[in-house]
Amino acid sequence: MNRRVFLKALGAAAVPQLARAQAGCSGEKADFTLRIGSVTVELAPGKKFKTIGYNGSAPGPILRMAEGKPITVEVHNETSEPELVHWHGLQIPSAVDGSQEEGTPLVPAHGCRRYSFTPRPAGTRWYHTHTMAMRNLNKATYTGQFGFLYIEPRDDPGRYDQEVFLALREWDPYFSSQDDGIEVAYKHFSINDRALGYGDPVRVKAGQRVLFRILNASATLVRRIAFSGHEFQVIAMDGNPVPAPRKVAALELGPAERIDAVVDMDHSGVWILGATEDHDRRGGMGIVVEYAGQSGEPRWVAPAEAGWSYLAFGNPRANSQTAELVPLVFEQKFIGHNWMDAWKINGKSFPKTDPIRVRANQRYRLLFDNRSDEAHPVHLHRHSFELTKVEGVETSGIVKDVVVLNPKKQVEVDLVANNPGPTLFHCHQQMHMDYGFMAMLEYI
Repeated sequence: MNRRVFLKALGAAAVPQLARAQAGCSGEKADFTLRIGSVTVELAPGKKFKTIGYNGSAPGPILRMAEGKPITVEVHNETSEPELVHWHGLQIPSAVDGSQEEGTPLVPAHGCRRYSFTPRPAGTRWYHTHTMAMRNLNKATYTGQFGFLYIEPRDDPGRYDQEVFLALREWDPYFSSQDDGIEVAYKHFSINDRALGYGDPVRVKAGQRVLFRILNASATLVRRIAFSGHEFQVIAMDGNPVPAPRKVAALELGPAERIDAVVDMDHSGVWILGATEDHDRRGGMGIVVEYAGQSGEPRWVAPAEAGWSYLAFGNPRANSQTAELVPLVFEQKFIGHNWMDAWKINGKSFPKTDPIRVRANQRYRLLFDNRSDEAHPVHLHRHSFELTKVEGVETSGIVKDVVVLNPKKQVEVDLVANNPGPTLFHCHQQMHMDYGFMAMLEYI
């Protein structure tokens, strides 16, 4: 069965239930409205190109929702292709999650659909398209269809003076041949919708505590960023508070990961926050941070070389709760020169991958075994999981929805199966997902 036949069969089985779960667009006012359509991104003078985005911009508007308060989002698709909006990191029903594999109905071309759900859990989430690209670099997560979604907690102490949302992004993708295979490279880079040196700086005052909510919105690349002369105190990952907040000189995020970090503004001047890779930072992936009363050329100071590990932010003791072990082996298959590799989970590529079967309210330990020579930011829809072992070292307390597996390494996570319904598991690297790196989690 190929993917198209699989989806058709799934959709046919799910339509009656999903039609009741979805409210069609009407004259009633929605809480939020998104319009999918053509936008022009102007990163800098002379760097202008068209893509697809939300509400005339890329990234789209920041959506702020209250935890536990039901909302309706009306999505108008003004393009000629069916689309989906995935509410990444939310624990909501499959019918509205934004995955065709789960049975979420598409937003038809030149059509409209409403999503009604109760947003949870609180924290930094995001929304983005969830279609396939294959060899079309003008589709899916290569486009400008992404934006922040922040779920306001019921009790937010707000121990900061200013809040800044920063999305790391590459633009204008193209295919590049590497080691007999095909990779995606990019011509332009930005934080949000402006290249370094263009657009407004982040304006701060000495003595402030600034909370940066940072998203790696890349379709394919892991990112390392630093803030000249300052340290980040990591307080949350993927929207969830970490048990051991810690100051670091640089942050590392795989595609779809988010980090919330507080910075004490204690080093007056005009500075650059951006990618540590010189080529990409100079190519645009940076933003100026300007203290009040300061002027001059922004300065970049490279951070000290240091490794990045989730372990720094977790409890040093193991999670002692009993969990059923579920091994998941990730491998690549060479297809041919100047072509994409195929990706396999336990020896099979989607849609032939075996389902991950779970029972409601049971605890499972997923063993992610990366036997390939590439990193994988793996994501489980509609659930969060707790890191329990990272490359052989036990930990606990770090709750995420994406975790990066380094090449030839293993990570173990604990999952409580507490949100019944078809659930997609996949690599958030667009090329890997397109070419087989997906499986379904099924409740039995």
